[in-house]
Amino acid sequence: MMGFRMSFFNLLGLVLIFSENSSGHSMDTVLQPVKLNISHLQNASDKQSLMVSWLVNHSDLVQGIYEIQISRTENHTIIYNENVTVTAVDLDEHTWTWSSDVPLECVDHSVRIRHFYNHSVPSPWSNWVTNKGAEVKDKTKIFPFQRVLREGTTAVFCCVPPRGVNITSMVYHYEHRIVNIGTRVKAIAVDNLTIPKTYIKALLVNCTDSMGNSVNVWNYVGFPPEKPRNLRCVTSDMETVICTWDTCRKRDPSDKNKLTQTLHIVNSDQAPISCVQSSCKFPAVPQLEEYNISVVVRDQLGEETESYSFNISDRVFPVVEWNRVSPGVTNATVSWIVLGNLIQLDILCQVSTDPGKITSLSCRNKSGHCKVKLEHLLPNTRYSATVRCSVNSRLWGEWTRPVFFITYPLVTLDVWRRIKQVSYLHSRNVTLFWTPRFVGTPTTEKIQGYTVQWSQEGQNGTRWKDSRMMTQANVSIGPGHCEFTVTAVLKTGLSIPAHITIPQKDDRENLLVEKQLDSGSVPGFNLSWEEQSTATCGYTVEWCILGNAVPCTLIWVKMLEGNTTLSLPARHFKAGCRYTFNIYGCTENGHRLLEIQTGYSQELKSVQPLCLVEPVQSTSSSVTLEWLYNENDPAHLAFITGYLVTWQEVVSDRQPGHTANVFSKSVEDPHSKSVTVEGLQQNHEYNFSVSALTKEGPGQAARIIIRTRGNYSGHLATILTPILLLLGCTILLWPQRRILKRGLKQIFAYPAGMHIKTPELDSFLDKTDQWLQSQKVEDCISCDIEILNTRPPLNKTTRLKDPELLNTPCSFASQCSTSSFSPSCEQLQADYYPQSATVLWETQTQITCITNKAYLNITEKDWSEPQQVASSEITSFDPSECQQESCSVIYGYISNETF
Repeated sequence: MMGFRMSFFNLLGLVLIFSENSSGHSMDTVLQPVKLNISHLQNASDKQSLMVSWLVNHSDLVQGIYEIQISRTENHTIIYNENVTVTAVDLDEHTWTWSSDVPLECVDHSVRIRHFYNHSVPSPWSNWVTNKGAEVKDKTKIFPFQRVLREGTTAVFCCVPPRGVNITSMVYHYEHRIVNIGTRVKAIAVDNLTIPKTYIKALLVNCTDSMGNSVNVWNYVGFPPEKPRNLRCVTSDMETVICTWDTCRKRDPSDKNKLTQTLHIVNSDQAPISCVQSSCKFPAVPQLEEYNISVVVRDQLGEETESYSFNISDRVFPVVEWNRVSPGVTNATVSWIVLGNLIQLDILCQVSTDPGKITSLSCRNKSGHCKVKLEHLLPNTRYSATVRCSVNSRLWGEWTRPVFFITYPLVTLDVWRRIKQVSYLHSRNVTLFWTPRFVGTPTTEKIQGYTVQWSQEGQNGTRWKDSRMMTQANVSIGPGHCEFTVTAVLKTGLSIPAHITIPQKDDRENLLVEKQLDSGSVPGFNLSWEEQSTATCGYTVEWCILGNAVPCTLIWVKMLEGNTTLSLPARHFKAGCRYTFNIYGCTENGHRLLEIQTGYSQELKSVQPLCLVEPVQSTSSSVTLEWLYNENDPAHLAFITGYLVTWQEVVSDRQPGHTANVFSKSVEDPHSKSVTVEGLQQNHEYNFSVSALTKEGPGQAARIIIRTRGNYSGHLATILTPILLLLGCTILLWPQRRILKRGLKQIFAYPAGMHIKTPELDSFLDKTDQWLQSQKVEDCISCDIEILNTRPPLNKTTRLKDPELLNTPCSFASQCSTSSFSPSCEQLQADYYPQSATVLWETQTQITCITNKAYLNITEKDWSEPQQVASSEITSFDPSECQQESCSVIYGYISNETF
């Protein structure tokens, strides 16, 4: 390898020798160091670029190659190396620019250069030429200092302290990592600079040194200039040219990066023209038609240029000034002036009205005055008009500011009538109503009054109505045909006369039947009627704004011929209010009533309660209710569709939580005012309620409590049946009365040895009964007498010797005794023992119990007055209920113990 290198250099030396001899240049001249001109080594405007200039060596035939090195600090640390190719030209000096990432004030930057002869043999290096950094003597400095930095780039900030002082910290928003640049210079790097959103678009950097000194420096952030877009130039008078362009970003007024804009007319010797923001104005160059211009935009971060060419005759932009506007009823005349010296040009103008359209016209007036009449405008309408003009229809000028005007009003009257028959005078009262209709924006201040004229059977009449009065008039006419005309009087003239015809009196209109309208799910009215062939000029629907309330504020709507439907929204009507719509057909002889429709925009169920008729008819199993109610009353909140009757039994001792069953019955005919409810229980109370039904449900109910009658015929049948049976038996057995009498005597005979006569027993019982009734309650609580007649079994006798038989009464005796309300009775010892007797058993026994009961309300300390005293009763029963199988005893006691 070493031998190869030696051979290569020997060969190179021979080539150089022959080259020297052939070219005529000496080697000493070619290989001399390149001389850098120090006077051309300087800082660029951004303080971070070096511009290096040197003399070109013309020994190269085509181009020369130079190697440039840049070092930093006094130690000449190489930081950049580049080969620069210079084309062989007549120039003796070449300039090269290098940009540094570190401000040039921070440290020394040195440059040296050498030339390659024939692209291969290098010359010796030139001497280092140094750009000195900032010299700091007594106070630390920060670089860059109050400089505009480019948005989005990376900035390096350095702190240069005096000799012998060290930098301890550097802060930008927060403390950054410090890097060394040289022996004592410190620096930080900040990436992606952004423009602050504060009023001052600046960044603050702080340095603190070892002496405790702190230094702050402001630097600004901005964006470079933008290339002008949509550059264009116009003239309005062929004397002054205005050029404008667009920019994307607007600069803040506080931006330190000031922008300068300059316009150059390239094809003239005019001096550069200073421009304002995105606009430049300059006088036209005499006799110059074609213009070549360039706009240069420059700031501290760079510059941009845009070029544009135009013919001034094609860039005429006429300016218009309004002169006069003269409105009419349906038209307006507007005039304007075209400014500038444009007489020799063909000017076309456009007038736009809002509302309306655009009208174009050619303006050839030498004075620049133009005028046009706008047609087909609406009366009494506010318009705005603008105008613009163009030369040869190439470039239209700006629309002028709008001018406003109002056309004169055109008034029409919508006339209607209401007719009231006066039968005893054979005449009619006609009330005319009218509403002024303004075409366009409504106004009434220009109406001075109204003239009402009528004609009937050759007789005419006229009446004046002031505009401040109501827009109606009352006129009395006869039964014949009558014509009315109403005209509005305006300051600018008269309105279009309105005509209405009152037809001849027709009594058939009084025979029309009202048609009920069904209210739908959506509030409002949807009216419809049958089309009439006689209605040649349409239909009219009228109603009162407050329904059927008095007085009536009349509303009417006129429909075109063939239109037989009308939808009225709910916002114009009140829910629960009945409205009546009269539908008229317009004929040649006037308006004829066709239909009457009535209904509700929205029905409500809260209708008034009805009035029940008393007394109510009832039986033991049914109740008939009657009531009074005007189902056609217009005051109702809905149509009455029927009635609902409900009832339930009144139960006083009903268990908590239990309710009686509720029954109901509907009456579907609203004209029916009675109903009979059957299947009720006798002698029971029932709670009845009757309410009127609407489409929305039942309204307020009327209530009444009724007791059904008792079924006395059933009780009478129960009583009469045994009486009739007894009477029938008596009649049948009457012929056998003697045989029956002897048999009864044998059955009811007293036992042998008991001399008790029937009259004596009857007398005893009567006396006892009278005595008991004469006693006071406190003297006698209860008295029981029991008489037992019996016969023992055949051929058997019984003697009552056992006292227990006396002390043990029959079971029925205890049943007949007083209840728990009276105290227990003690038995008295019987002093009489009946004689024993032998009696045949005949299975016939009779027990008689006589009881007198008294019920007392007994308190703990004293006696109260008796509440109830029961009369004596006599009870017979079957002896099978007795505990003993046989007995022959007369047993009795009277208990009158007190508490």
